[in-house]
Order: sequence, then C-alpha cells, then structure tokens
Amino acid sequence: MNTSARAASRTAVLVCQGRAAADGRAATSRFADPVATRLLRVAERAPVNEVRAGTPPQGWQARTTYESVRACAEVVVPRTVAIDEALRTRMTGQLVILGAGLDTRAWRLPELTQTDVWEVDHPASQQDKRARLTEATDVDVDVDVHAVRGPDEDAALPALARSVRFTPVDFAVDDLGAALDAAGHDPSAPTTWLWEGVVPYLTRAEVRATVAAVAVRTVPGSALIVNYQAPSVKAAAGRLLTRVLGSSLTSGEPWRSLWKPRRMASLLAQYDLRVVSDDTLLALTHALAGPARGRTSLRSGRVAVAERR
Repeated sequence: MNTSARAASRTAVLVCQGRAAADGRAATSRFADPVATRLLRVAERAPVNEVRAGTPPQGWQARTTYESVRACAEVVVPRTVAIDEALRTRMTGQLVILGAGLDTRAWRLPELTQTDVWEVDHPASQQDKRARLTEATDVDVDVDVHAVRGPDEDAALPALARSVRFTPVDFAVDDLGAALDAAGHDPSAPTTWLWEGVVPYLTRAEVRATVAAVAVRTVPGSALIVNYQAPSVKAAAGRLLTRVLGSSLTSGEPWRSLWKPRRMASLLAQYDLRVVSDDTLLALTHALAGPARGRTSLRSGRVAVAERR
C-alpha cells in the first residue's frame, strides 16, 4: 500500500460544504443531507452558514470561499439526486464507493440497511474522514441510526448501512482488486459501483485502469454509476480563475482528464458495461425546477449509469 504524504482532499470538504448548504434549502422533496454538516469542522461550517443565510461576507478571499460553496451547492444537488435515485433502483448487497471522500450515503440512506458498503479512498483522505466521524458525535443532528461496523474498529457516528468497510487505495499506484479482496468484497456477487467526483482528477490511463479493475469484479446484475466532466472552455477558465484568486478549497487538485459522452460510453463498452443513461447536471437541475446560475458547470458535469446484463 502506498503511504505517500499527500494531504486529505480539500475538494471533498468543498463538496460536503455544498451538500450542507443545500440541505433543507433546495429540491426538498428529493434532496436531503442532514449528515453533511456533522462531518464539517467549526471553521468549515462558517461559509456554509453564510450561504444558507444569504449573507455574503466582506473581503475578496472570504467572498471567494462563499461563492465557491454557493456554486458547489447548486452542482451537488442534481448530482446527488441523480445518483441516489440510480442507487435506489439498482441496489445490491454490495456497494463500492470509489473515491468516497466525505460521502454520507452509508449514514443517511435507509435503503442500505441490507447492503455492505466499501468506501475506497486515498489513505490520507480516509484517515481524515475517520477522524471526522469520531468528532461528529458532538454535532446535534436528528438522524435515525444504528451501529456501524468497520473492518478494524467501530466508528463513533453510527450508520444505516449493514456495514461500512474503509478500504485505503491510492488509485495512481495501488491494486484496487487486491485491496477489495483484503476488505472482503465478493467479486462473484452483484455489486453497485459508485464513482462520483473522481474521474476529472485522474489521468486517462488511471481512469482506464480503474474501469478494468472494476470490470473483472463485475458480474451480471451489477451497475456502475459514474460522474465525470465533459470538455468545456468556460468551465476550465472558471476553475483557473478560482485558483488565481487564491481559493484554498481546490488548491493542488487539478483536473487531469475530461471525457465526451461518446468516449466514456466507448470505454465502458470495451469492458462489457453498457450505458443506459447519461445526463447533464443542467438537465437534471431543470427536472428539479432548481436555480441554474452555474450553467457552465452544470452543462459540463454528467452522471452516467452503465449496467452489465
């Protein structure tokens, strides 16, 4: 196992802030994440509270953070709804979340009570999340929960999933299959794979290698839900501007690969995974009757569902 000193993902924190900011404020009939705020530390909750109150702070750096969280909230609502609804209709006894970050599904989706969840992520990010789970008991949020069991120890924040198994993997250097074997994943049973918010940060070779590793552990009845970014000059320019302005939220985490829908479908088809749906976040936002101020990011972000039949 690679144990590089890379810091925990800052993008994972931003995405969690976006969900916390949108909870109870957007698409309330289909979106909710009351657990997200529990994974945030005090300083990280400050811009979330400002976005929820609609009170932009003074100063360009604080305002940049505010706008980043606000824009992220607009993006994660349709993305989360699309993924959650795809999961509900394709639930199996095994769910593997690739690049889990600060994902909360094992702690908030009652549909997972008969599902074992493997959270796969970089060792540094996973260590950070486990620390946050321990700290989360100090935040008062009304969630119906029961005990969570991990491979080594119990986490302090209980989960709804039957089990949560933390599986440290550096996608750039580690063997995903070997790590899942060690964590008890059964490659002969149907698996739902979730790959959200990770693909842009991997090279094309790393994306292909991950799909190949997933495919050999995917039997009929399995599904892959993948979130990825299509090429967009405006989106690239906006991301560059955010970095130039000094936002620490995504520093050190550049995008490395963008995919057109046809190329993504072709890649998955090579491994006997057939795309059955592929929608832009903008289309999903319109379906939710939500705001679409972040049109560029919403148009380039996509959620695709592929199945092996």
